[in-house]
Amino acid sequence: MPLWRVRAEDVTGTGGVVAPEERLGWPLTLGFGAQHVAAMFSATVLVPTITGFPVTTTLLFSGLGTLLFLVVTRNRVPGYLGASFAYVGPLLAASEAGAEPSAMLGGVLVAGVTLVMLGVAVKALGVGLVEVLLPPVVTGAVVVLVGLGMAPHATASVSAQPVVAGVTLLTIVVAAVVGRGLWRRLAVVLGIAVGWTASWLSGPLENAPELLDIPWTGLPELVTPVITPSVSLLVLPVVITVLAENLGHLKAVAAVTGRDLDRHAGDVLIGNGLSTSLAGAGGGVGTTTYGENIGVMALSRVHSTAACATAAVLAVVLSFSPRVGAAVVLVPPGVIGGVALVLFGLIAMLGFRVWSDHQVDFRDPLNLVVAGAALVAGVGGLTFTVGGVEIGGMAWGALVVVLLYPVLRGLRAVVPRRPPAG
Repeated sequence: MPLWRVRAEDVTGTGGVVAPEERLGWPLTLGFGAQHVAAMFSATVLVPTITGFPVTTTLLFSGLGTLLFLVVTRNRVPGYLGASFAYVGPLLAASEAGAEPSAMLGGVLVAGVTLVMLGVAVKALGVGLVEVLLPPVVTGAVVVLVGLGMAPHATASVSAQPVVAGVTLLTIVVAAVVGRGLWRRLAVVLGIAVGWTASWLSGPLENAPELLDIPWTGLPELVTPVITPSVSLLVLPVVITVLAENLGHLKAVAAVTGRDLDRHAGDVLIGNGLSTSLAGAGGGVGTTTYGENIGVMALSRVHSTAACATAAVLAVVLSFSPRVGAAVVLVPPGVIGGVALVLFGLIAMLGFRVWSDHQVDFRDPLNLVVAGAALVAGVGGLTFTVGGVEIGGMAWGALVVVLLYPVLRGLRAVVPRRPPAG
Protein backbone atom coordinates (compact mmCIF):
# COMPACT_ATOMS: atom_id res chain seq x y z
CA MET A 1 0.00 0.00 0.00
CA PRO A 2 1.50 3.40 -0.98
CA LEU A 3 2.29 5.93 1.74
CA TRP A 4 0.22 8.62 0.02
CA ARG A 5 -2.73 8.53 -2.33
CA VAL A 6 -1.93 10.54 -5.46
CA ARG A 7 -4.57 13.09 -6.38
CA ALA A 8 -5.87 12.10 -9.79
CA GLU A 9 -7.21 15.57 -10.57
CA ASP A 10 -5.26 18.79 -10.65
CA VAL A 11 -6.30 20.88 -7.64
CA THR A 12 -3.59 23.51 -7.92
CA GLY A 13 -5.80 25.83 -9.92
CA THR A 14 -9.03 25.23 -8.00
CA GLY A 15 -7.90 25.87 -4.43
CA GLY A 16 -8.92 22.36 -3.41
CA VAL A 17 -7.64 20.89 -0.15
CA VAL A 18 -4.92 18.23 -0.26
CA ALA A 19 -5.47 15.90 2.71
CA PRO A 20 -2.66 14.57 4.95
CA GLU A 21 -2.79 11.12 3.33
CA GLU A 22 -2.71 12.57 -0.20
CA ARG A 23 -0.04 14.14 -2.34
CA LEU A 24 0.30 15.91 -5.66
CA GLY A 25 2.97 15.04 -8.22
CA TRP A 26 6.49 14.95 -6.81
CA PRO A 27 7.66 18.17 -8.52
CA LEU A 28 4.80 20.10 -6.88
CA THR A 29 5.30 18.28 -3.58
CA LEU A 30 8.96 19.30 -3.68
CA GLY A 31 7.90 22.91 -4.13
CA PHE A 32 5.55 22.79 -1.15
CA GLY A 33 8.28 21.08 0.88
CA ALA A 34 10.64 23.94 0.01
CA GLN A 35 8.01 26.36 1.29
CA HIS A 36 7.96 24.52 4.63
CA VAL A 37 11.76 24.72 4.78
CA ALA A 38 11.63 28.46 4.11
CA ALA A 39 9.10 28.92 6.93
CA MET A 40 11.06 27.02 9.58
CA PHE A 41 14.62 27.90 8.62
CA SER A 42 15.18 31.18 10.42
CA ALA A 43 13.92 29.93 13.81
CA THR A 44 15.65 26.56 13.58
CA VAL A 45 18.95 28.28 12.77
CA LEU A 46 18.51 31.05 15.35
CA VAL A 47 18.11 28.71 18.35
CA PRO A 48 21.49 26.94 17.95
CA THR A 49 23.13 30.27 17.10
CA ILE A 50 22.00 31.68 20.45
CA THR A 51 22.87 28.59 22.48
CA GLY A 52 26.20 27.90 20.78
CA PHE A 53 25.23 24.58 19.19
CA PRO A 54 26.29 23.76 15.61
CA VAL A 55 23.70 25.08 13.14
CA THR A 56 24.08 22.31 10.58
CA THR A 57 23.85 19.62 13.28
CA THR A 58 20.59 21.07 14.60
CA LEU A 59 19.29 21.25 11.04
CA LEU A 60 20.22 17.59 10.49
CA PHE A 61 18.31 16.40 13.56
CA SER A 62 15.41 18.69 12.74
CA GLY A 63 14.96 16.84 9.44
CA LEU A 64 15.56 13.37 10.90
CA GLY A 65 13.26 14.17 13.83
CA THR A 66 10.46 15.24 11.50
CA LEU A 67 10.73 11.98 9.54
CA LEU A 68 10.63 10.04 12.82
CA PHE A 69 7.62 12.07 13.95
CA LEU A 70 5.73 11.26 10.74
CA VAL A 71 6.49 7.56 11.19
CA VAL A 72 5.28 7.53 14.81
CA THR A 73 2.08 9.40 13.95
CA ARG A 74 1.57 7.11 10.94
CA ASN A 75 1.33 10.02 8.48
CA ARG A 76 -1.89 11.25 10.09
CA VAL A 77 -0.62 14.46 11.69
CA PRO A 78 1.15 16.82 9.28
CA GLY A 79 3.84 18.88 10.92
CA TYR A 80 7.46 19.93 10.96
CA LEU A 81 9.73 19.69 14.01
CA GLY A 82 12.29 22.44 14.41
CA ALA A 83 14.56 23.66 17.21
CA SER A 84 12.50 24.83 20.20
CA PHE A 85 13.03 28.27 21.75
CA ALA A 86 11.96 26.74 25.07
CA TYR A 87 15.45 25.26 25.43
CA VAL A 88 17.25 28.59 25.01
CA GLY A 89 16.86 29.76 28.63
CA PRO A 90 17.97 26.61 30.46
CA LEU A 91 20.79 25.87 28.02
CA LEU A 92 22.17 29.38 28.39
CA ALA A 93 21.83 29.10 32.16
CA ALA A 94 23.71 25.79 32.09
CA SER A 95 26.42 27.30 29.89
CA GLU A 96 26.85 30.28 32.22
CA ALA A 97 27.17 27.83 35.12
CA GLY A 98 30.14 26.23 33.34
CA ALA A 99 28.41 23.16 31.87
CA GLU A 100 30.11 21.52 28.91
CA PRO A 101 28.15 21.07 25.63
CA SER A 102 28.05 17.31 26.26
CA ALA A 103 26.31 17.86 29.61
CA MET A 104 23.84 20.29 28.02
CA LEU A 105 23.04 17.62 25.42
CA GLY A 106 22.50 15.17 28.26
CA GLY A 107 19.80 17.52 29.58
CA VAL A 108 18.14 17.62 26.15
CA LEU A 109 18.23 13.82 26.01
CA VAL A 110 16.59 13.50 29.44
CA ALA A 111 13.88 15.99 28.44
CA GLY A 112 13.18 13.96 25.29
CA VAL A 113 12.88 10.68 27.19
CA THR A 114 10.54 12.33 29.71
CA LEU A 115 8.33 13.58 26.89
CA VAL A 116 8.17 10.05 25.48
CA MET A 117 7.03 8.76 28.88
CA LEU A 118 4.29 11.40 29.04
CA GLY A 119 3.14 10.37 25.57
CA VAL A 120 2.94 6.75 26.63
CA ALA A 121 0.87 7.79 29.66
CA VAL A 122 -1.55 9.73 27.46
CA LYS A 123 -1.96 6.72 25.17
CA ALA A 124 -2.54 4.42 28.16
CA LEU A 125 -5.12 6.68 29.82
CA GLY A 126 -6.94 7.29 26.56
CA VAL A 127 -8.13 10.24 24.53
CA GLY A 128 -10.57 11.14 27.30
CA LEU A 129 -7.67 12.70 29.19
CA VAL A 130 -7.11 15.17 26.35
CA GLU A 131 -10.82 15.91 26.15
CA VAL A 132 -10.94 16.67 29.88
CA LEU A 133 -7.81 18.84 29.83
CA LEU A 134 -8.61 20.58 26.55
CA PRO A 135 -12.30 21.47 26.15
CA PRO A 136 -13.06 23.99 23.36
CA VAL A 137 -12.57 27.09 25.52
CA VAL A 138 -9.12 25.85 26.59
CA THR A 139 -8.21 24.64 23.10
CA GLY A 140 -9.09 27.96 21.50
CA ALA A 141 -7.11 29.90 24.10
CA VAL A 142 -4.01 27.72 23.65
CA VAL A 143 -4.17 28.01 19.85
CA VAL A 144 -4.54 31.80 20.07
CA LEU A 145 -1.56 31.84 22.44
CA VAL A 146 0.54 29.88 19.96
CA GLY A 147 -0.06 32.62 17.40
CA LEU A 148 -0.06 35.78 19.49
CA GLY A 149 2.63 34.59 21.90
CA MET A 150 5.22 35.00 19.15
CA ALA A 151 3.91 38.43 18.11
CA PRO A 152 6.72 40.40 19.83
CA HIS A 153 9.34 38.47 17.84
CA ALA A 154 7.51 39.27 14.61
CA THR A 155 7.10 42.97 15.35
CA ALA A 156 10.74 43.30 16.45
CA SER A 157 11.87 41.95 13.08
CA VAL A 158 9.47 44.30 11.28
CA SER A 159 10.86 47.30 13.19
CA ALA A 160 14.39 46.42 12.06
CA GLN A 161 13.44 46.75 8.36
CA PRO A 162 9.92 48.19 8.06
CA VAL A 163 10.01 48.76 4.29
CA VAL A 164 11.28 45.28 3.50
CA ALA A 165 8.77 43.80 5.93
CA GLY A 166 5.97 45.76 4.28
CA VAL A 167 6.96 44.55 0.81
CA THR A 168 7.15 40.95 2.03
CA LEU A 169 3.82 41.17 3.83
CA LEU A 170 2.05 42.84 0.91
CA THR A 171 3.37 40.25 -1.55
CA ILE A 172 2.14 37.33 0.57
CA VAL A 173 -1.26 38.92 1.20
CA VAL A 174 -1.85 39.79 -2.46
CA ALA A 175 -0.71 36.35 -3.64
CA ALA A 176 -2.90 34.60 -1.04
CA VAL A 177 -6.03 36.69 -1.61
CA VAL A 178 -5.91 37.63 -5.28
CA GLY A 179 -3.60 34.96 -6.69
CA ARG A 180 -4.80 31.78 -8.32
CA GLY A 181 -3.43 28.26 -8.41
CA LEU A 182 0.23 27.90 -7.50
CA TRP A 183 0.65 31.65 -7.01
CA ARG A 184 -1.71 31.42 -4.06
CA ARG A 185 -0.38 28.16 -2.63
CA LEU A 186 3.26 29.28 -2.81
CA ALA A 187 2.54 32.76 -1.43
CA VAL A 188 5.13 32.42 1.35
CA VAL A 189 7.99 31.48 -0.98
CA LEU A 190 6.98 34.30 -3.32
CA GLY A 191 6.93 36.79 -0.44
CA ILE A 192 10.37 35.69 0.74
CA ALA A 193 11.82 36.03 -2.76
CA VAL A 194 10.37 39.51 -3.32
CA GLY A 195 11.28 40.68 0.19
CA TRP A 196 14.85 39.42 -0.10
CA THR A 197 15.18 41.19 -3.46
CA ALA A 198 13.89 44.43 -1.92
CA SER A 199 16.43 44.10 0.89
CA TRP A 200 19.25 43.49 -1.59
CA LEU A 201 18.26 46.56 -3.64
CA SER A 202 18.29 48.70 -0.49
CA GLY A 203 21.89 47.73 0.33
CA PRO A 204 24.37 44.83 0.36
CA LEU A 205 23.85 42.01 2.84
CA GLU A 206 26.03 42.36 5.93
CA ASN A 207 28.88 39.82 6.14
CA ALA A 208 27.89 38.35 2.75
CA PRO A 209 31.51 38.34 1.42
CA GLU A 210 32.51 36.03 4.28
CA LEU A 211 30.36 33.27 2.77
CA LEU A 212 32.92 32.80 0.00
CA ASP A 213 35.41 31.47 2.56
CA ILE A 214 32.98 28.79 3.82
CA PRO A 215 33.00 25.42 1.98
CA TRP A 216 29.91 24.18 0.15
CA THR A 217 30.01 20.70 1.68
CA GLY A 218 30.97 19.30 5.04
CA LEU A 219 29.85 16.82 7.69
CA PRO A 220 27.69 18.07 10.58
CA GLU A 221 29.52 18.06 13.91
CA LEU A 222 28.34 15.27 16.23
CA VAL A 223 28.74 15.38 20.02
CA THR A 224 28.24 12.56 22.53
CA PRO A 225 25.96 13.51 25.45
CA VAL A 226 26.88 13.11 29.11
CA ILE A 227 24.01 12.99 31.59
CA THR A 228 24.74 15.26 34.57
CA PRO A 229 21.99 15.45 37.24
CA SER A 230 22.42 19.18 37.92
CA VAL A 231 22.15 20.14 34.25
CA SER A 232 19.36 17.65 33.54
CA LEU A 233 17.27 19.08 36.40
CA LEU A 234 17.84 22.54 34.95
CA VAL A 235 16.56 21.53 31.51
CA LEU A 236 13.75 19.20 32.63
CA PRO A 237 11.07 21.91 33.30
CA VAL A 238 11.16 22.66 29.56
CA VAL A 239 9.03 19.53 29.13
CA ILE A 240 6.03 21.43 30.53
CA THR A 241 6.40 24.13 27.90
CA VAL A 242 6.90 21.67 25.04
CA LEU A 243 3.91 19.61 26.24
CA ALA A 244 1.72 22.71 26.06
CA GLU A 245 3.15 23.60 22.64
CA ASN A 246 2.54 20.12 21.26
CA LEU A 247 -1.07 19.93 22.42
CA GLY A 248 -1.74 23.47 21.24
CA HIS A 249 -0.23 22.77 17.84
CA LEU A 250 -2.21 19.53 17.59
CA LYS A 251 -5.41 21.49 18.08
CA ALA A 252 -4.25 24.07 15.53
CA VAL A 253 -3.55 21.34 12.97
CA ALA A 254 -6.97 19.86 13.72
CA ALA A 255 -8.54 23.24 13.03
CA VAL A 256 -6.61 23.57 9.76
CA THR A 257 -7.42 20.07 8.51
CA GLY A 258 -10.96 19.94 9.88
CA ARG A 259 -10.28 16.62 11.62
CA ASP A 260 -10.47 15.40 15.20
CA LEU A 261 -6.87 14.52 16.05
CA ASP A 262 -7.19 14.12 19.82
CA ARG A 263 -6.63 10.37 19.61
CA HIS A 264 -3.17 11.06 18.20
CA ALA A 265 -2.06 13.24 21.16
CA GLY A 266 -0.01 10.43 22.68
CA ASP A 267 1.69 9.68 19.37
CA VAL A 268 2.51 13.38 18.90
CA LEU A 269 4.20 13.55 22.30
CA ILE A 270 6.06 10.28 21.70
CA GLY A 271 7.17 11.43 18.24
CA ASN A 272 8.44 14.76 19.52
CA GLY A 273 10.08 13.06 22.50
CA LEU A 274 11.93 10.62 20.26
CA SER A 275 12.96 13.48 17.97
CA THR A 276 14.35 15.44 20.93
CA SER A 277 16.09 12.35 22.29
CA LEU A 278 17.71 11.78 18.91
CA ALA A 279 18.90 15.39 18.81
CA GLY A 280 20.27 15.18 22.34
CA ALA A 281 22.09 11.95 21.49
CA GLY A 282 23.96 13.52 18.59
CA GLY A 283 24.45 17.24 19.11
CA GLY A 284 21.22 19.08 18.25
CA VAL A 285 18.83 21.30 20.21
CA GLY A 286 15.53 19.84 21.44
CA THR A 287 12.67 20.02 18.94
CA THR A 288 9.01 20.98 18.90
CA THR A 289 6.24 21.19 16.34
CA TYR A 290 6.33 24.51 14.49
CA GLY A 291 3.54 27.05 14.32
CA GLU A 292 5.09 28.60 11.20
CA ASN A 293 4.50 25.41 9.27
CA ILE A 294 0.91 25.14 10.49
CA GLY A 295 0.43 28.63 9.09
CA VAL A 296 1.87 27.48 5.76
CA MET A 297 -0.66 24.63 5.64
CA ALA A 298 -3.52 27.00 6.44
CA LEU A 299 -2.43 29.38 3.70
CA SER A 300 -1.67 26.83 0.97
CA ARG A 301 -4.44 24.33 1.89
CA VAL A 302 -1.90 21.58 1.24
CA HIS A 303 -1.98 19.42 4.37
CA SER A 304 -0.05 16.55 2.83
CA THR A 305 2.47 14.84 5.09
CA ALA A 306 4.41 14.17 1.89
CA ALA A 307 5.25 17.89 1.75
CA CYS A 308 6.45 17.72 5.39
CA ALA A 309 8.54 14.64 4.62
CA THR A 310 10.02 16.38 1.58
CA ALA A 311 10.90 19.38 3.74
CA ALA A 312 12.61 17.06 6.21
CA VAL A 313 14.70 15.45 3.48
CA LEU A 314 15.66 18.90 2.15
CA ALA A 315 16.74 19.93 5.66
CA VAL A 316 18.94 16.84 5.97
CA VAL A 317 20.54 17.56 2.59
CA LEU A 318 21.14 21.22 3.48
CA SER A 319 22.71 20.20 6.82
CA PHE A 320 25.71 18.91 4.84
CA SER A 321 26.40 22.39 3.46
CA PRO A 322 28.14 24.75 5.91
CA ARG A 323 27.80 27.60 3.42
CA VAL A 324 24.03 27.21 3.22
CA GLY A 325 23.80 27.11 7.02
CA ALA A 326 25.79 30.33 7.26
CA ALA A 327 23.77 31.99 4.48
CA VAL A 328 20.49 31.44 6.32
CA VAL A 329 21.78 33.51 9.23
CA LEU A 330 21.89 36.42 6.75
CA VAL A 331 18.14 36.30 5.98
CA PRO A 332 17.00 39.94 6.27
CA PRO A 333 15.01 40.57 9.48
CA GLY A 334 12.34 42.42 7.50
CA VAL A 335 11.64 39.27 5.47
CA ILE A 336 11.35 37.21 8.65
CA GLY A 337 9.03 39.81 10.18
CA GLY A 338 6.74 40.05 7.15
CA VAL A 339 6.34 36.29 6.96
CA ALA A 340 5.86 35.94 10.71
CA LEU A 341 3.08 38.54 10.81
CA VAL A 342 1.04 36.49 8.34
CA LEU A 343 1.73 33.00 9.69
CA PHE A 344 1.34 33.77 13.40
CA GLY A 345 -1.77 35.82 12.66
CA LEU A 346 -3.32 32.88 10.82
CA ILE A 347 -2.74 30.60 13.79
CA ALA A 348 -4.31 33.09 16.20
CA MET A 349 -7.40 33.36 14.02
CA LEU A 350 -7.70 29.57 14.01
CA GLY A 351 -8.07 29.74 17.79
CA PHE A 352 -10.91 32.21 17.46
CA ARG A 353 -12.50 29.87 14.92
CA VAL A 354 -12.36 27.03 17.46
CA TRP A 355 -14.36 29.19 19.88
CA SER A 356 -16.83 30.14 17.16
CA ASP A 357 -17.32 26.60 15.82
CA HIS A 358 -18.00 25.23 19.32
CA GLN A 359 -20.12 28.24 20.33
CA VAL A 360 -18.10 28.91 23.47
CA ASP A 361 -20.21 31.08 25.79
CA PHE A 362 -18.17 34.08 26.91
CA ARG A 363 -21.03 35.30 29.04
CA ASP A 364 -19.89 32.59 31.44
CA PRO A 365 -17.45 34.24 33.91
CA LEU A 366 -15.33 31.07 34.02
CA ASN A 367 -14.67 31.13 30.28
CA LEU A 368 -14.25 34.89 30.20
CA VAL A 369 -11.84 35.29 33.12
CA VAL A 370 -9.60 32.26 32.58
CA ALA A 371 -9.20 32.75 28.81
CA GLY A 372 -8.64 36.49 29.29
CA ALA A 373 -5.96 36.03 31.96
CA ALA A 374 -4.18 33.40 29.86
CA LEU A 375 -4.11 35.62 26.77
CA VAL A 376 -2.77 38.64 28.66
CA ALA A 377 -0.06 36.51 30.27
CA GLY A 378 0.95 35.07 26.91
CA VAL A 379 0.72 38.14 24.70
CA GLY A 380 2.18 40.40 27.40
CA GLY A 381 5.28 38.23 27.63
CA LEU A 382 4.92 37.45 31.34
CA THR A 383 8.29 35.96 32.32
CA PHE A 384 9.46 34.44 35.59
CA THR A 385 12.51 32.41 36.51
CA VAL A 386 11.69 29.22 38.40
CA GLY A 387 14.55 27.09 39.67
CA GLY A 388 17.00 28.83 37.36
CA VAL A 389 14.76 28.26 34.34
CA GLU A 390 13.20 31.26 32.59
CA ILE A 391 9.60 30.48 31.63
CA GLY A 392 8.06 32.83 29.08
CA GLY A 393 4.60 34.22 28.54
CA MET A 394 3.30 31.61 26.12
CA ALA A 395 4.12 28.82 28.57
CA TRP A 396 2.56 30.69 31.50
CA GLY A 397 -0.55 31.46 29.49
CA ALA A 398 -0.94 27.82 28.47
CA LEU A 399 -0.42 26.65 32.05
CA VAL A 400 -2.98 29.15 33.36
CA VAL A 401 -5.72 28.04 31.03
CA VAL A 402 -4.91 24.30 31.05
CA LEU A 403 -4.52 23.97 34.83
CA LEU A 404 -6.73 26.73 36.22
CA TYR A 405 -9.82 26.04 34.11
CA PRO A 406 -10.52 22.47 35.33
CA VAL A 407 -9.76 23.46 38.95
CA LEU A 408 -12.21 26.37 38.91
CA ARG A 409 -14.80 24.30 37.05
CA GLY A 410 -14.51 21.61 39.73
CA LEU A 411 -14.83 24.16 42.53
CA ARG A 412 -17.90 25.66 40.96
CA ALA A 413 -19.46 22.21 40.75
CA VAL A 414 -19.03 21.48 44.48
CA VAL A 415 -19.68 24.94 45.94
CA PRO A 416 -23.43 25.41 46.48
CA ARG A 417 -24.91 28.36 44.66
CA ARG A 418 -27.16 30.83 46.40
CA PRO A 419 -30.70 30.62 45.02
CA PRO A 420 -31.96 33.77 43.29
CA ALA A 421 -33.81 36.23 45.54
CA GLY A 422 -37.56 36.10 45.51
